[in-house]
Amino acid sequence: MLDKSHRHIACENCKSRDNSLFASFCGSDVNILNSTKSCAFYKKSQPLFVENSVPRGVYCINEGKVKIFGRGEEGKEQIIHLAAAGEIVGFRAMFSGETYKVSATTLEESNICFIAKNDFLDLVDSNPNLRNGIMKELSIELAERATFITNMAQKSVRERLASSLVILNDIYSGEMINLSREDLANFVGTATETLIRLLKDFKEEELIRTHARRIEILNKEGLLKVAGA
Repeated sequence: MLDKSHRHIACENCKSRDNSLFASFCGSDVNILNSTKSCAFYKKSQPLFVENSVPRGVYCINEGKVKIFGRGEEGKEQIIHLAAAGEIVGFRAMFSGETYKVSATTLEESNICFIAKNDFLDLVDSNPNLRNGIMKELSIELAERATFITNMAQKSVRERLASSLVILNDIYSGEMINLSREDLANFVGTATETLIRLLKDFKEEELIRTHARRIEILNKEGLLKVAGA
């Protein structure tokens, strides 16, 4: 039986690479990428990095999901992004020269590849496609953050929950949404008790169906209408 903690995925065989910033790599570029990274198996709720720590490199998700979050003054989490297979986590801090402003923790069992800071920066310097992809990613993120801040400030909790469920439905891509109620509340930006009450309302309105902690979307158009989209 393979030791999960030492599971190695060759870049040329990685199904998630087509959805990543490394999608344009081929030939020698793939060989270089493969030789510079290491792979590790992460259990659920295992941290990749924590807020205020010094960046050591970047993390490319082969399988699994990771939550990116900050903490308020009272220590409450605010989840700002859920990263899925193919996404690279932690590269933003490579360019700022500062410590991480957020934390990253696995939401489920995950296989994640790591590339050390200097190796990643060398790849960026030598590969224009990667450099352009990062610039595009940062531009998209800026627009998404502006939308996120506007939604938090102007939309009701009910509207934010509906919008969040649509986003999560896309992230889980065909699977049922599998988040703890606390994590979902932290993603929406509300109290867990409020979230549970609203989920009950959505069930009664036949927008969703729950299976223990899993959430099945029954009426995406209805959720979009509630969200004001």
